[in-house]
Amino acid sequence: MIYFRGCTAREKETTIADATEKLLKLANIDYTILEDESCCGSVLLRTGFDEDAKKQIEKNSKEFEGKKVLTSCAGCYKTLKQDYEDIDVIHISMLLEDLIKDNKISLKNTGLKVTYHDSCHLARHCQEFDAPREVIKSVATLLEMNNIKENSLCCGAGGGVKSAYPEIANQIAKTRIEQAMETEAELLITACPFCKLNLKDKGIEVLDLTEFLVGALDE
Repeated sequence: MIYFRGCTAREKETTIADATEKLLKLANIDYTILEDESCCGSVLLRTGFDEDAKKQIEKNSKEFEGKKVLTSCAGCYKTLKQDYEDIDVIHISMLLEDLIKDNKISLKNTGLKVTYHDSCHLARHCQEFDAPREVIKSVATLLEMNNIKENSLCCGAGGGVKSAYPEIANQIAKTRIEQAMETEAELLITACPFCKLNLKDKGIEVLDLTEFLVGALDE
């Protein structure tokens, strides 16, 4: 298995990659990390640089050939699943759900009340709603926001908005944080590093699913 960290977990939210690797090692999963890991090509594809994206996809596809690919990033998962050909890819939330069902990692109930933010890429684009929720419910009480699953609100960072219009991105994030706080949850969990990056430091503690699960390990 190749663990493809993705740009955000690799460069900005490195605690997500660290948490993921800890869980993989505890579950005795054999994995490798690409020495020269680069972008999945998502940004190039979404901004019209099709030829550059094609070269990036060809480069990565050679690295992935014959291997199962695990990703922390919902955006990477969507791109590898929908824009690449013949790639066996799985998002970390799905793997964690399987590991918990198979008792491959030892967990304890945290006693926490948490809420979950569906990222656009994982939820609306890939229709994966259940795996992150099942992981959360195995160790905590899940309190749902008003807008969830296919009706979830964007974190505000998608589509280049955070880079081009940071004030708008922050306002959208604030609206989502307000919904999270209305649940009276103690934590906001997401399964997308980019969402965590835009939602954190705005009124409630935000953790990636992997970071949250590391805190629930029965060690």
